[in-house]
Parts: sequence; structure tokens; C-alpha cells
Amino acid sequence: MPTLILVRHGRSTANTAGVLAGRTPGVVLDERGAAQAAALPGRLADLPIATAVSSPLERCRQTLEPLLAARPELTLHTEEGVNECDYGDWSGRKLAELADEPLMQVVQQHPSAAAFPGGESMRAMQHRAAEAVREWNARVERDFGSDALYVMCSHGDIIKSLVAEALGLHLDLFQRISVEPCSVTVIRYTRLRPFLVRLGDTGDLGGLAPRDNGTDAGRGDATVGGGAGAP
Repeated sequence: MPTLILVRHGRSTANTAGVLAGRTPGVVLDERGAAQAAALPGRLADLPIATAVSSPLERCRQTLEPLLAARPELTLHTEEGVNECDYGDWSGRKLAELADEPLMQVVQQHPSAAAFPGGESMRAMQHRAAEAVREWNARVERDFGSDALYVMCSHGDIIKSLVAEALGLHLDLFQRISVEPCSVTVIRYTRLRPFLVRLGDTGDLGGLAPRDNGTDAGRGDATVGGGAGAP
């Protein structure tokens, strides 16, 4: 099955303002976020990306714009399933203010029981994101083959929940995972189980390129001894 390259959007105006953006319109990349996005094509330059998928929110589409400009052959698809969590009445509020809400402790310690007023539960968020990824895995494999790599730009809580799902971690543990703005997280899916290949990576990604020297044989299993790494 394909390899999923998850990109968190670059730093946004809400990030710097300490606001829980959610799906609030008008949230865009700030100056640093734009620079992070501009560096993304270079970081992915060695990878044969089959297609690109984005959350519908502007900050995600902005993050992928430089990559699409550098690779005009790529098609961008919008996927509602990896949209930001619907924080409901919490959207647009200051994080410092939300810290005093009784629900925040549940969000941090027992997220599987957390449901945002006027919004969705964190369980529902994880479920619809995981289902979207499964559908895209099948679509990419059908159209581009089982060794294909594809990019998906989404949001912090979405990516963390997908990592937890891939690792078989209960959602209550997903807050232990951290992904920075414009970081890259890579999950390689196989018929029997997924493998977390990168988590919150902000550096070189050339080692993810498919290799034809036999070192990727049996990719469905963990490599005994740890593998040879990038050539």
C-alpha cells in the first residue's frame, strides 16, 4: 500500500496570536509559515510524489502552493475528512482563556471523552480522518501503484490522531505526540499493519525515496537489526 507523507500546515496567524483557530475563516500563514512552505519543495525534491491532498482550510492550501508551483504535474485534491477538528464554540478563542475551562483537562488527559460544545468529539475527529486516509490509500494504490508516495496537508490534532491510530495507541495517549508547524510525518501502510517512518520531521527527507538495490525487500515487516537506512 502507499506511503503517506503528512504535512502540518506552516505557522499561522492564529498560532502566533495564541488563538485556537479551528475552522475560523481568514486564518492564513504568517511570514515564518510562508517561509516554511517555500522550503517544502526542496525538502521533498528527491521523492516521486504521486498526488497531493489538502484540508479545505486556506492555511493548508497555502502550505502546498510552493510545492504545486514546483511540480505542475501534481493535482491537488481537497479532502473534508482531514479538515481541522470542529472546536465549535471554542473556535477563535484565546488558548490562555481556554486553559481555565473544565473541559480542557478532559481534552488533555482523557480526549476520548472530550466533545467540544457546538462542535465534534475527538473520537469523531480521529474516525473520519482515519477513514479518509484509508480511502485515499486505496485510491492512490489503484491509480499509481502500491509503492506510490502521496502528500496530505492537514492539522496538528488530525496528524497526531492518525499517528496514534497507526501505532495502535488509544486516543487518550495522543496528546503525548508532538508535530510542529510544517513538520513532516510519514506513515508507510502495508496489507497487515502501518509503520511510522518519520514523526514531526523538520529536516532532510531524501532517505524516504524508493530504492532499487534490494534494501527495501520485505517492506511489510520490520527490518531485523534496524535496516541500512538511506544510501
